Amino acid sequence: MKLVVISAGVSDPSSTGMLAGRLAQSVATQARAHGGEATTQTIELRALANEIATGLVSGLQGPGLEAAVGALREADGIIAATPVYKAGISGLFKSFADLLDNDLLIAKPVLLAATAGTARHALVVDEALRSLFTYLRAMTVPTAVFASSEDWGDPALGGRIERAAQELLALIERDVQGAIRGASWNRYPHELGSNGGAELEIDLESDLMRLATGGATAPRPAEPPA
Repeated sequence: MKLVVISAGVSDPSSTGMLAGRLAQSVATQARAHGGEATTQTIELRALANEIATGLVSGLQGPGLEAAVGALREADGIIAATPVYKAGISGLFKSFADLLDNDLLIAKPVLLAATAGTARHALVVDEALRSLFTYLRAMTVPTAVFASSEDWGDPALGGRIERAAQELLALIERDVQGAIRGASWNRYPHELGSNGGAELEIDLESDLMRLATGGATAPRPAEPPA
């Protein structure tokens, strides 16, 4: 299985990257216990900061950003980790998410994680991060992992990490993504040019599409006499 980690930590090393690494390691360990194997690829958003900024203002994707999007497209599961600043998720993380196609993560299993200096930010994970991935129609696992400064020495953090990893692994092993996308893909609204390929299902002979392409509308049949 292919596991992709998105880390928005800006320092090196960062507590966000450390938490994401522990989560990925737990998923891999549990996968081996089940007779499987998980390969992990990490997307460090700090290395893509310039391309993310360029993408926001120009709509163009640099090679690093293209590679990151491609990795997410092929991922069987995702671990998304962000630091919390002033009661909100990282602006770098949100900017990256703003560049993702709305179809990219449909039914994709995602484990949510966040770090902060104080436990006062604990609800940001469910209030902001979960709602973001819900909008992207991803399949977030029930347990989100938040770690404040004082949590690193608490054994309870390890328990939450194992539980969240187990939930992510269960969704991946049961191919929840494939089942949902296979059964419901055509029932999702897809934008023109999106990953959904909805443009293949557009009626190019409709009056609206004729007008959009500069053609004349088709004549309407005459109404029968009263």
